[in-house]
Amino acid sequence: MITRLLNYGSLVSVLCVSAFAASSDVSSDGATPVLEINGTKITLSQFEQKQPSALVKARNTFYDSEKRALTAYVDQYLLEEQANKENLTVDQLLDKHVKSTLPGDPSEEALKVYYEGLNTKEPFDKVRGQIIDHLHDLRFEKAKAAYVQSLHDQATVNVLLTQPRATLSSKESYARGEANAPVTVIEYADYECPYCQQQQPILDKIEAEYDGKLNMVYKDTPLPMHAHAEKAAEAARCAGAQGKFWEYHDQLFKTKQLQMQQLKDLAVTLKLDTDAFNKCLDSGELAAKVKDNLNEATALQVEGTPSFLINGRFFNGGLTYDEMKKVIDEELKAPGHTSDTATR
Repeated sequence: MITRLLNYGSLVSVLCVSAFAASSDVSSDGATPVLEINGTKITLSQFEQKQPSALVKARNTFYDSEKRALTAYVDQYLLEEQANKENLTVDQLLDKHVKSTLPGDPSEEALKVYYEGLNTKEPFDKVRGQIIDHLHDLRFEKAKAAYVQSLHDQATVNVLLTQPRATLSSKESYARGEANAPVTVIEYADYECPYCQQQQPILDKIEAEYDGKLNMVYKDTPLPMHAHAEKAAEAARCAGAQGKFWEYHDQLFKTKQLQMQQLKDLAVTLKLDTDAFNKCLDSGELAAKVKDNLNEATALQVEGTPSFLINGRFFNGGLTYDEMKKVIDEELKAPGHTSDTATR
């Protein structure tokens, strides 16, 4: 789950992104014109110089669709290959290895328990057959998925489709780790977001495991439904002005204490110059920098927090430890996509 970003973008930008996404045959060097305005031709490269993040979501949406289509193709390919080996049709193969393994009909007691959980006014006897058919379908699909996975486990499948990458600067943001590390992880997050709070222990574990190999960048993305998020982001930056951004950042996620007085109390705990900190926070001195990060997330069409760029590969939503580790390991095998230097 992710906390959703509300009311971003305009219909014009959505239509623009959709139009460009449809032009999948545009040359990779960006030299092919994609627009003509009053006789002036605009190439993809020229467009992206002005709007570097406008197509990121569209391209990732297309990539996800391609990947799903390829996965479905592989599933069918492996089924057909195995059917040929056994001199069967695919349907006969599924009958042999899937349908034959399914249990019989559920007991009447189990069917009635299932019926009680349904939002229906129809009597049990009228929907009993539909319940049985539905449970058969569920069991079949689950058993089929397990069988197909067993075919995957015995096969060698390499998906050669490459994920598109965003080119974004990490300037005006705080980073820790190695500035020239082979992998840069940019997180768009909100201190009040419960999913960001749940994500933080995963990030801590990842940072410890890949010590020296990561450049971790934090982007302020305070969401409008979180009353304390924006001031918390400003407070962390006020602490950063005194060289303690990350100490403050970590404590915010650990304590989840985000009310104004609590933000000031944390400055005392971290032994900051409290007069300077309070002046910074009360005046909104660094609010514009927080807004800049949020505007970047809006332009990128980040749909919620947390979201990530890992060496430019966009992930709209939280990642599990295994998912993040997999992506980082892939990048370590083929480094070379890092972001600009950020404030450390």
